[in-house]
Amino acid sequence: MAEKEKTYRCLNPQGIELPVKTFPLAPRLDTLDGKMIYFSITGEPDITIPPEKRLRNDYPNIRLEIKKSYTIEPVQITEEEMKTADGLIHAICW
Repeated sequence: MAEKEKTYRCLNPQGIELPVKTFPLAPRLDTLDGKMIYFSITGEPDITIPPEKRLRNDYPNIRLEIKKSYTIEPVQITEEEMKTADGLIHAICW
């Protein structure tokens, strides 16, 4: 009696990539004067203190809203804030 051939099944190590929904970049702002900018900081904010001071010094008319999160989840911008925002700076500091 001949030995039955063994069949091995394995998964492709490359995996299956799901499609990602992409969005085009917003047009660049010509100036920051009078603009509403959200500064979202995730993690330790030590490294973001100098850019914040520089923005406030270079653009005294800027409306800068700081949102801080000391966890791994970033602070989400609400729909209302998205409508009023002119720009967003998202900093991840770990």
